[in-house]
Amino acid sequence: MHYHLVLVTKYRRRCITPEVAAYLESQYKRLLETWDCELLECNGEPDHLHLLISANPKIQPSKRVNSLKTATSRLVRKEFSEHLGKFYWKPVFYSRSYCLVSCGGAPLEIVKQYLDQQEGFN
Repeated sequence: MHYHLVLVTKYRRRCITPEVAAYLESQYKRLLETWDCELLECNGEPDHLHLLISANPKIQPSKRVNSLKTATSRLVRKEFSEHLGKFYWKPVFYSRSYCLVSCGGAPLEIVKQYLDQQEGFN
């Protein structure tokens, strides 16, 4: 199965820099591989990230997303504590909500093209 996941920062704060995005992408890849999944594409803007994921259907997608958010929130807050402290006074990073859409109907290249067209982090 292929999924398009959108993760939004808490209060849509524009705190994702290119360095934060690169760090998160590496952590997404590492964690997803441990769950027999693959990160195919990752892009976004300063207040949200888009992930294209190839996932093994054995695990409920909602459980996988919640585990991914919990782990990467903790890691990014530890790695970029000074930077994120300018935006948040509590230990938060992501909004509670997310958008997860299966990509069965659209060819993956079309979804990748959409992700590449995101504004970026400047």
